[in-house]
Amino acid sequence: MGILTQAPAGVVPGTIKIDCSGAYIGNDIMLGQHNSASSSQSSLLSSSPKQGVVLQGSPSPVTSEDEDEATPSKVIYDTTKANQIADDDLTKNITLPRHTSEVVHIAVDIGGTLTKLVYFTKAPERPNGSLCRTGGKLHFKDFQTEDFKSEVLKFMLKLVKKSVKDPNQPPITYVMATGGGAHKFNKLMTQSFAKHRFPMQIIALDEMECLIKGLDWLITKIPHEVFTYDLKEDDTVTVPQHKVENEDSIYPYLLVNIGSGVSMIKVTGPGPQGFERIGGSSLGGGTLWGLLSLLTDAEDYNEMLEMASRGDNANVDLLVGDIYGTSYNKIGLKSTHIASSFAKVFKKLRFSQRKFTAAEKLEQFRQEDIARSLLYSISNNIGQIAYLQACRFNLKRIYFGGSYISGHKQTIHTLSYAVNFWSNGDMQSYFLRHEGYLGSVGAFQMGPTTDADADVGTPHIECERVPNDLVHSIS
Repeated sequence: MGILTQAPAGVVPGTIKIDCSGAYIGNDIMLGQHNSASSSQSSLLSSSPKQGVVLQGSPSPVTSEDEDEATPSKVIYDTTKANQIADDDLTKNITLPRHTSEVVHIAVDIGGTLTKLVYFTKAPERPNGSLCRTGGKLHFKDFQTEDFKSEVLKFMLKLVKKSVKDPNQPPITYVMATGGGAHKFNKLMTQSFAKHRFPMQIIALDEMECLIKGLDWLITKIPHEVFTYDLKEDDTVTVPQHKVENEDSIYPYLLVNIGSGVSMIKVTGPGPQGFERIGGSSLGGGTLWGLLSLLTDAEDYNEMLEMASRGDNANVDLLVGDIYGTSYNKIGLKSTHIASSFAKVFKKLRFSQRKFTAAEKLEQFRQEDIARSLLYSISNNIGQIAYLQACRFNLKRIYFGGSYISGHKQTIHTLSYAVNFWSNGDMQSYFLRHEGYLGSVGAFQMGPTTDADADVGTPHIECERVPNDLVHSIS
């Protein structure tokens, strides 16, 4: 059987019906109901110490106040694992205990820096050997896009191979792809699946539509997904699901999706006609990653974020107090507010009595301080632009998504502080536990159905069972 590269007549993606009743994230069901997202997240992290970096302290988003490292605040999960593909992030998996429909697709969001993949596995057989299984899990994995051929595609082939070998579930025959790479890597995916005689159908989906569809689903269907940041308590707070389960009540809002760059999308309702990209910025996660790669020894994004958590931006940033000697209360500026990012670097080097080489210039400053200053600079800029865009359309709710956030407390704190500061508390920032997977979750929602009683059915492609010698050849 050959590769299907175009949907046959009558095939309409987006018909799968996912039963979300009883859904929960990670091991939340073991933790019970919580009013504080951070307490749940701390327990999740503690039970899976390999997942991410534990960050301590209570950073101030636009200030540089001293931290008490001996009394760390509650930790929040840090989920970026761009270099890890062997193990799932157990704090991310979503259990769907009552879902019964067959799933014959995987979803992938191929961005400029990271590729995010979502796939479903059935619940294991019951102890009594019964094949009557219900429910399963959504799994979430991310990779560096530059490793698409060597890691992402290899992992996708393994998923397909496993489904082909399992007689108790239908083979995976669809890839729902979104992001710029859905087009860039289409030929590579098609050729690779053809080489292994997997009859895959690759369907490219609109990136913005997938983002909104994924966000709406997470907001309305998954408990403990959405949280805010309480600036007074310096902690995260879960938004109760009963406040967002009415799908019409979530609109309008602004989505600020922070990946390599930043997109800002006004959302007034469901569907393709309910959203509009109203702006963005080229200064995003790729900017932070790129500059820190030049200026520090950090080798991955996690290490950069951890480095920032140990830094003091007052050593490189010019603060209001450095100019006035105190706060400028008349216009609402504290002495610890940043007047100019990196201005102390210029002052120190400009008025030095000796000439420094480029390497010697960097040696005058701690890498941790540089990392913290850059994180504040990029995050504060995004927060202010988000506020201004929300003002244009009188939007009061701002959802921040994208892998830039990575559950990182400093970043969440900074974005919340910036929006609250500029709006005088009139706007609310919201965050998500699956912030980096909005596009891939949306693409997953647009998968085909195999149910005979579906309103709009997509016929299941019969997949020949691949010979074992060929299956085993996939490393």
